Amino acid sequence: MSASQPDPAAELQALVRAELAEPADPRVVAMAEALAQSYGASARAVLFYGSCLREAELDGRMLDFYLIVSDYRAAYGKAWLAAANRLIPPNVFPFAHDGLVAKYAVLSEAEFHRLNGPETRSVSVWARFAQPSRLVWAASDEASERVVVAVARAAPTLLSAALCTLDNARPPLELWRAAFALTYSAELRAEKGDRSASVVEADPARYLRFFGPAMAAARSAGQRCRGGWGRRRVEGKLLSIARLAKASATFAGGADYIAWKINRHAGTKIELSEWQKKHPLLTAVTLLPRLIRSGAVR
Repeated sequence: MSASQPDPAAELQALVRAELAEPADPRVVAMAEALAQSYGASARAVLFYGSCLREAELDGRMLDFYLIVSDYRAAYGKAWLAAANRLIPPNVFPFAHDGLVAKYAVLSEAEFHRLNGPETRSVSVWARFAQPSRLVWAASDEASERVVVAVARAAPTLLSAALCTLDNARPPLELWRAAFALTYSAELRAEKGDRSASVVEADPARYLRFFGPAMAAARSAGQRCRGGWGRRRVEGKLLSIARLAKASATFAGGADYIAWKINRHAGTKIELSEWQKKHPLLTAVTLLPRLIRSGAVR
C-alpha cells in the first residue's frame, strides 16, 4: 500500500480508539475499577457495552461488562473455572457495586483477540463489539492498545460474514441492520424481532462513520465464507445452550436473571417457583422448548 493510500485497518483502529475513550457514567467507571481490583494483577481491561450503554440507563438494569485477563490460571483460584473458560468461553458471573448490578464475561487477551476475528464462526463476541463499547478501565497503555486492535477486528468480521449471504449493494444502514439480524438468529435470543434494527437506530451516524473503513478492512483481508449461516445458526444455538448450562454453576441467581431478561425483552410473565430458582439448569432445560414454541426465545 503506497503512502498516499489510506490504511483501512489503521483508519478503523483510530475510530475504535476514539470511541472506546469516550467518557462513561462515573458510576460505571467506579464499578469497572472495583471489578478489576477483585481480580488483582490478572486484570487487563474492562469494557462496558450493551443496552445500558445505548440507552444511557443504569438504575434497575443489568449492566454488561467484559473483563479481559492475562490468562485464566492467573485469574482464578480454581482450576475447574479456568478449564471451563478455555473450553466454552466466556465464563459469566454477577457483580454488584454501589447500588448497581451487572453481569460480566471473562476472556483472556488472546481469546478476546481471536473471538473478534474471522477465525471463529461463533458470532458471540464480534457481533457485540461491532457495536459501540467503552474501555472503562485498563491496566496500562499496552493493555488499552491490545483492546483497540482486538475490537477493530469485529466490524470487518461481521460485514465479511454477512456479505456471504446478503446483497452487497444494500445501502450502508440497511446492510448493518441485516448483518445484525443474522447474528441474532445465530444465538438463543429473547429479544423482539426488531432488536437488530434498534441497535443501528440508536446511533445511525456512528454506523455510517464506521461503514467505509470497516468494509475496506473486510475486503482487504479477503472475504471468508466459512460454512454459511445455516451452520452458524445450529452451532450458535447449541453453544448458547452449553453456556447456559455452564452459567448455572457460576451465576448466582441465574434462573431469576434468565426469567427477568426473557420477560423484559419478550413481554412474557414468567414466574419461577423456589425449586426452579434453586435448580437453574433444570429450569432452563424444561422452559426452553415451551419458550421456543411460543416464540419468546428464538
